[in-house]
Amino acid sequence: MRKFLFGFVLCCLFLIHVNAEEDLAPNSQSAILIEVSTGDILFEKNIDEKLAPASMTKVMSMLLIMEAIDSGKLSMDDDVVISDNASNMGGSQIFLQTGEKYKVRELLKGIAVASGNDAVVAMAEKIGGSVEGFVEKMNKRAKELGLKNTHFDNPHGLDSENHYTTARDMSVMARELLKHEEILNFTSIYEDYLKKNDGSSIWLVNTNKLVRFYEGVDGLKTGYTKTAGYCITTTAKKGEMRLLSVIMNAPTSDLRSKDTTNMLNYGFNTYQLNILLNKDQALGKVKIEKGKKEEVDLYLKNNVTILSKISEEKPNYDYNIIVNDLTVPLTNKQNVGQVEIINDDGDVIKREGLIIKEDVDKASVLNLFVRLLQNLTSGNFL
Repeated sequence: MRKFLFGFVLCCLFLIHVNAEEDLAPNSQSAILIEVSTGDILFEKNIDEKLAPASMTKVMSMLLIMEAIDSGKLSMDDDVVISDNASNMGGSQIFLQTGEKYKVRELLKGIAVASGNDAVVAMAEKIGGSVEGFVEKMNKRAKELGLKNTHFDNPHGLDSENHYTTARDMSVMARELLKHEEILNFTSIYEDYLKKNDGSSIWLVNTNKLVRFYEGVDGLKTGYTKTAGYCITTTAKKGEMRLLSVIMNAPTSDLRSKDTTNMLNYGFNTYQLNILLNKDQALGKVKIEKGKKEEVDLYLKNNVTILSKISEEKPNYDYNIIVNDLTVPLTNKQNVGQVEIINDDGDVIKREGLIIKEDVDKASVLNLFVRLLQNLTSGNFL
């Protein structure tokens, strides 16, 4: 027992003190670890090498689905009719039958949890009009995200000669997907059931076992083909910090998980997230010329965060508020400027957008007249 405890302690100490310069993913051909809010890279290995992504492809597919939902073009409760093409898909599937009808939320669960190729093809046809139309949208979105080493041939990830990405590009896609937080309601499910049209049920078990066995893991997507090897894009949150890792071409699922665990342990045990400015706190007010309201509060679009090592003191920064020339009417969550974060050397190291959290209509002639009288009586023009 003493030997066991001693070995266990040594193992824990190794995980805490592991050096990022060491290979945290020795079993994988390519890997990356980032902190999500800042995008800072904490570990990298061959991150621009083009490799087959297998079912990690569905990260981009889910991104397009979530963007369609959030834009109002699609609803979680919309019906999707299963085509012959979808029901006959090979690889991982949830055994959908031609002519069956499912809600978008049911198919999204089938994609996120069980990696259903049939489900993702059905959704591709729903959004793109055809699989080919959806793939065009995938490649267009990849270009918009600045992905230089990614090309998709399909929405599911079955091997194809011109279907590839990199660990870096995959981390960008996944980080964008995480902006749609509702996706985590699906990717965090370890097991559930899909009720079929005939009343029977299909048991769905998450292909990402870390959802169950690593505290804080709530997504995102695994992948495997003979060409791609074992792949996984993983996200985990502890406290305010969310990490994202990508593993490509590991030899087994166990080694895929081991490399992922190494990276996550390193990130959580080595770094801390410092919130410099909170998006929920007003940074000041801005006057609105000819607005029905004379002034409104300014808020950050997102928290301003800085990553630092736990062993280091929290950094100090200053900031400047820059407001655009505003013309009424203004709408809730409209971008109205930016905040510049400045370090001790006077350099701008980060920028974040400013928004307002209310609508501002144009003032009527009567509004302006009353305001003029109030200013005169208060002595504001003196």
